[in-house]
Amino acid sequence: MLNNNQIEYALSEIAKMFPDAECELTHTNPFELTIAVLLSAQATDALVNKVTPKLFEKYKEPEDYLAVPLEELEQDIKSIGLFRSKAKNIQKLCQSLIEDYGGEVPKEKDELVKLAGVGRKTANVVASVAFDVPAIAVDTHVERVSKRLGICRWKDSVLEVEKTLMRKIPEEDWSVTHHRLIFFGRYHCKAQSPQCEVCPLLEICREGKKRMKKRGITVG
Repeated sequence: MLNNNQIEYALSEIAKMFPDAECELTHTNPFELTIAVLLSAQATDALVNKVTPKLFEKYKEPEDYLAVPLEELEQDIKSIGLFRSKAKNIQKLCQSLIEDYGGEVPKEKDELVKLAGVGRKTANVVASVAFDVPAIAVDTHVERVSKRLGICRWKDSVLEVEKTLMRKIPEEDWSVTHHRLIFFGRYHCKAQSPQCEVCPLLEICREGKKRMKKRGITVG
């Protein structure tokens, strides 16, 4: 496991690699972001971004999603995985926004998770990106990078990863670190082919050392 100094070093190197990391989901307001993040579950941001321009042109307010049959909304998002359940959740979410929140997306994470289709990760993303609330959303990239580097334990649950990162990273850096870890995992420390041989963190990365050793290369 990395000590605090090593974690600080790792995050500073990742920051150098991806200084401009930010949410890549196309949106113009908190409502669009919430819909986009809901759609992104088990789907890539790139795929979601292909669908949302037309979607957001057609549906601008929560009422718009409720004004069409469920089947029509399903067709509009059909190219995204789990489109049937996501369409149902979108309509339920919009109903809740209208009935309980005056048609506006709530800022509080505790309120966000009450919405259909909004889990802890989605709530953290919306709170952080839309409302500048410090948060660390743990997606597959954040979880993978945190465990490979040894910031977290292999056996840690997603919630345990989140709590560990919140404990080991200054609160004012939570949101930007979340985006940088995503970029690092998405574009460098990939699931199938991590770029260990050119990684500036190789000497402190337990997974990288193990992978290089299998290739007959000794590190450090």
